[in-house]
Amino acid sequence: MAPSLGRKTVVRRRLLERLERSREWPLVVVNAGPGYGKTTVLTQWVSAGGPRRFAWVSLDDTHNDPIVLLTYVAAALDRVSPIDPRVFDALASPGASIFARVLPRLGAALAAVDEPLVLVLDDVHVIENEECVDAIVTLVGHLAEGSTMVLATRDRSALPMAKLRARSLEVGADDLRMGVPEASALLRAADVECADGDVTDLVDHTEGWPAGLYLAARSVGAPDGGPREARAVTGNDPFVVDFLRAEFLAGRDPDEVAFLTRASVLEHLSGPLCDATLQRDDSAVMLEALERSNAFVVALDRDRTWYRCHHLVRELLGSELRRTEPAVVSALHVRAGDWCLQNGHVVWAMGHAQADGDADRVAALIERAGQPVFQSGRGATLEQWLTWLRTHAEPSRYPAAAIAGSMFFAAIGQPTEANRWAVISEHGGYTGPLPDGTESIETWRAMLRALRSRDGLEAMHADAAFAVETIAPGSIWRPISTTMLGLSEMLAGDADAADDRFVDVIEMAPHVGAHDLVPAVMAVRALIAIDRDEWDRALELTERAVWTTRGSRRQDSPSDALTFAVATRAALHFGRSSEALALLAESQRRLPQWGYAIPVPATQTRLELARVYVALGDARGAETMLREANAILRRCQGLGNLGEQTAELHVRLGSRPHDGTQMSALSTAELRVVPLLSTHLTFAEIGTRLHISRNTVKSHAMAIYRKLGVSSRSEAVDRARELGLLSHDSRL
Repeated sequence: MAPSLGRKTVVRRRLLERLERSREWPLVVVNAGPGYGKTTVLTQWVSAGGPRRFAWVSLDDTHNDPIVLLTYVAAALDRVSPIDPRVFDALASPGASIFARVLPRLGAALAAVDEPLVLVLDDVHVIENEECVDAIVTLVGHLAEGSTMVLATRDRSALPMAKLRARSLEVGADDLRMGVPEASALLRAADVECADGDVTDLVDHTEGWPAGLYLAARSVGAPDGGPREARAVTGNDPFVVDFLRAEFLAGRDPDEVAFLTRASVLEHLSGPLCDATLQRDDSAVMLEALERSNAFVVALDRDRTWYRCHHLVRELLGSELRRTEPAVVSALHVRAGDWCLQNGHVVWAMGHAQADGDADRVAALIERAGQPVFQSGRGATLEQWLTWLRTHAEPSRYPAAAIAGSMFFAAIGQPTEANRWAVISEHGGYTGPLPDGTESIETWRAMLRALRSRDGLEAMHADAAFAVETIAPGSIWRPISTTMLGLSEMLAGDADAADDRFVDVIEMAPHVGAHDLVPAVMAVRALIAIDRDEWDRALELTERAVWTTRGSRRQDSPSDALTFAVATRAALHFGRSSEALALLAESQRRLPQWGYAIPVPATQTRLELARVYVALGDARGAETMLREANAILRRCQGLGNLGEQTAELHVRLGSRPHDGTQMSALSTAELRVVPLLSTHLTFAEIGTRLHISRNTVKSHAMAIYRKLGVSSRSEAVDRARELGLLSHDSRL
C-alpha cells in the first residue's frame, strides 16, 4: 500500500503527466539520491487515480529474501486483482525453486491480470541479494501489455540496466529537481512568504533539491531565519548535514526532537512499538502530530497505525543519537527487539539484535525461530542470520544455533556449509534446556549425527535411539530423530520395527509442525511393502503420499524427491506410463537439493530412480543415478544394505544399450542449471549464482541440449517445460 500523502504537498504536475504516459514502457526507473521526492511523486501518482490500478510494495532490509520479496509482491497484486492461489502455495513451500516454480507462477499471474496495472517497488536500493534482483528483472518480462513496473531507488548500479534500458523509461535527479514555480508553491505550503528574486536565488543555491528547499523553507519561517541564511542547503554541499542538524533540530520542539532521535533505531514506527522502546505512553499522539505538521514523518497506512521517518532525517538522527547518547542505543535496541518478538515480528527482532551487535541474542533467535522461519519458506533470511553469526562472533560458542544451521544447509542442498556448521556444533557447552524443551545439547548433537550418518549404520542407530529417548515430547526434532531410527532399522534388515517407527512419525509429525516428513515416510513404508511384494499396499501408500504433498502448502519440499521416485515406480508397475513420467519429473525437479548432507534418503532416492530408469529402458538415466549414489556412499560408508542395492543394480543394468526418455539422463548438476536457463542471466552470471565457472555452466548447458534433443537455450526451456522440469508457466 502506498504511503499517505502529507497534508501540504506540492503537486508535481509535469512529472505526473510524464509518468502517466509510461504505459508504453514495461519498466520505469526513478533514480535519485535521498530527498529528491521519489516516494512523494509516486504517491501523488497513485492518489491521482487514472485508468490503471496500482500495487505498491515499500522495501526494507527484510526483503533481501526472494520469498519475502515475492510474497509482498504477490499480496500487493492480489489486493488489486485476485491472483491464482497456487502462487501463495509455492511461496509457502520450504525449498521451492524460485525460478522453476515460484517465479513462473507469479509471472503467469502478473501476465493474466484483467486490466493494466502499475506495480511500484519503492526503495529498491536496499535490495542486495542477487536472487532478488534476478526475480525483479524476470517479473518485468511477464508484465501484461499496458502494465508497468516502477523501481524507485537511490542507486541503480545493482540493476542490469544495460539489459533493461531498451525496455525502460528513466526518471533521474534532473527530472525531480524543482524549478521556481514549484519552489514558490513549496514555500507557500510552508506558510513562508518570499520575494520572487529570493525564490530564484534559493532554487539556484539548492540546485532544486526538494529536501533542501523544504528545509530552507522551514528555516526561513524560523525565528531569525531568512532566505539568505537558507542558501547553503544543497544536495551536493558537504556541509548539508551540519545544516540539517542546525536548522532541523534547533528549530523544533525539544520533546519532538528527543522522540525522533531515539526512535531513529526503528525503521517502522507505531504507537505501541515506540512506547515500549522509548518508555513513554503518548507515542501514537506524537506520531500523528508529527505527520500532520509535515515533520518528515509519513503514514504508511490509511488508519495511521504505522509510520516511517524520512530516510535522510532518520540517518541524520541516528548519527546524532550515536554521537550524543551512545550509552542508550543498546537499551533501545533491546527494548525494541523484545516488543517485536512478543508481537510476532521475529525478523525485526533479529534486525535489532544484529544492529546492537548482540551475538548471544542472535544465536538465541536462530535456535528459537530458525526452523519456523525456514518452514515459512524464508531460507535466505535464515542464511543471512547464520552468516552474520559466523562473521561477527565465534560460532562454536553457540552449538545449538550451529546444529540448526547444519540442519538448514543440509535441507537446501549445501553440503559443504552443512558440514562446516556440523563441525562447529561439536564444540562448546549449553546451559539449561533448549528452546524445544530438550534438557541437553547432547540430544541435538546425536540427532544431527544420525541425520548425517557419517560413522556407519551402528553409530547412526545408537545416535538416533539416544535422541528419541531424550528429546522433548513436543519437539519438532522428535519425528526427525524417529525417522532416522526407523531408517537405521530398515537398513539393518528389521523392516517390521522400522515400519512401526514410521507409523509413529506419520501420527506425530503434523502435531509438531514437521509436515514435510509425512509424505516421505509414507513413501518409505511403500518401499517396505514393495520388498514384501505387496504392490497394492505400495500403490495405496504412494497415492496417499502424493495426495498429501500436493494438498499441502509444502509441495516443493526436497524430501519429496523420494516420495515421487517411489510413486513413479509403483505407477510403472501398474502400467500407468503417462502418470509415471509426470511423477518422474516431479522427483527430478527436487533432486538438486537432496544430496550427501543427508545421505541415507538421498541415496535411496537415486536408487529408486535408477530402478525406474531400468524399467523405462533408459540405461543412461540409470547410470547417472547409480554414479551419484556411489559418490554419496564413498563419503558415508557402512550404511547397511544401500551398498548392496547399488551393486545389484549395476549388475542388472550391465552394458545393454537402451532407448528411452532422454530427460532422465540429466545429472543433479545439470538439473541445477535448467531453471536458470529460463532467466535473463548469461552463462557467466549463472555461474556466479551457482558458484561455478562460466565454462562449467556452458558444459552443463551443452549436455542439457544434447540430452533433451534440442539445439538452443530457448528450445531447452520449452522441452524442460514439456517434461515438467519447469513450470508450464515458465518463459524466457
